[in-house]
Amino acid sequence: MPPPPTPSASATSARSASASAACAPDSAASGPSASACAPSAPAPALALLASLLGFTVITVDVSAVNIALPAIRTSLHGGMAGLQWVVDAYTLMFAALMLSAGALADRAGARRAYVCGVGLFTLASLACALAPGIGALVAARVAQGGAAAIVMPASLALIRQAYDDPRRRARAIALWTVGGSVAMAAGPVLGGVLTEAAGWRAVFLLNLPLGAVILALLARTAPSPRRPAPLDLTGQATAVLALAGLAFAVIEGGHLGWTSAPVLGAAALAVAAGLGFHAAEKRHAAPMVPLGLLRERKVAVSLAIGFAVNAGFYGIVFLLGLYFQQLRGMSAIAAGLMFVPLAVIITSTNLVSPRMAERIGRRRVIVAGQAVLALAMFVLLPLAADTPLWLVLVLLVPTGMGGAFAVPALTALLMDAVPAHRAGTASGLLNALRQTGGAMAVALFGALLATEGGTGFSVPGMREALVAVGLLLCGTTALAAWLLPRDGRS
Repeated sequence: MPPPPTPSASATSARSASASAACAPDSAASGPSASACAPSAPAPALALLASLLGFTVITVDVSAVNIALPAIRTSLHGGMAGLQWVVDAYTLMFAALMLSAGALADRAGARRAYVCGVGLFTLASLACALAPGIGALVAARVAQGGAAAIVMPASLALIRQAYDDPRRRARAIALWTVGGSVAMAAGPVLGGVLTEAAGWRAVFLLNLPLGAVILALLARTAPSPRRPAPLDLTGQATAVLALAGLAFAVIEGGHLGWTSAPVLGAAALAVAAGLGFHAAEKRHAAPMVPLGLLRERKVAVSLAIGFAVNAGFYGIVFLLGLYFQQLRGMSAIAAGLMFVPLAVIITSTNLVSPRMAERIGRRRVIVAGQAVLALAMFVLLPLAADTPLWLVLVLLVPTGMGGAFAVPALTALLMDAVPAHRAGTASGLLNALRQTGGAMAVALFGALLATEGGTGFSVPGMREALVAVGLLLCGTTALAAWLLPRDGRS
């Protein structure tokens, strides 16, 4: 259940959206009447609806699966490590492939990339629903995450193609953003209803008819332009290996032991792949992550903050899904409903944040948002099985406000810190680091939450995880206060 997107965060697709500047028509557009750089305009409403539905599907899937985790554990007889992989297999592939998804959309054309992404996501959802065990489910979630990484930038590039007028395009992106917030609110409730009424597999089966509707809409939109965007395959491969090795070490370290051979091997792989990634990006003529960007102070600080903010948010969502059902014995539907106030707070705060940034400056908004989210980690420390539900909801208020307050200003700051032609790269990198922060938090929380035997819910482990992430957020709050510029809007 990721934080709701903001229009500025939508710059992930800026590189893909630039396809109209230098392009060649995709095969479906070729013909006597096709123009190399001026394809026939798509039906804007259909393109927007297709983009909105696609983004909604990948958002609902994440939040709904969090509620279905206890049922998955019972059905497939998996332990806490298995549940962590069900979440992180999706998130890690989403994060890693986000780095080059924009270039893929450029090369294939937005519509074609979107068709491929939605089609793969639909098939992977079917594989999830039919999974006979945890291993098969995790493998299918890997495919889902890869498909979602394609869907995200391609959906926004499709909107860019459909709306030439900047004001109409801004309204379309705003609707796309609102759709993410609504999906986030509906996901846990929908996941709870489907899990109780038809079983956890229904959460994935729901994606099949939705995928069919999206593909039908795409069939009625115009072909998209393409341009020869370079791919950095070595960098992409080493990024996937580094993230996978790191996640394995953190997840399995809590279950196999931190000094066990598989854990040490995974850690070594993560380090080696990370060094390989650095070497590949340094030598590649068109790296997907230009190392010079990371030397820019605003960029480096923004990436660290994005990692920490999502670590706090994803960690809390993963924690709450298990807390409500395993520790308190709530039904899946009741647990899902507990997330609705949180989603309302996030959506409302997202609307306020840009205005506050204009009034008091982005730096202050970013620092305040992180400080509130750090506070959220510590105020949740007293949670127990008998904590009154009204108090739980009150304690969750800082969680909803903190990240939603900081992220819009953070993304805007990052976009202003890089040249226009690097906007897509920088935003893709920010989103990748945010997803990675979420994945690492799930790995950490899961490793500490599991009781001996991996079947219970450890309250002391929960508190250790909250303190760890809270301290991380305190560190990035201090980093922002110290290093971000104090002048004007920044």
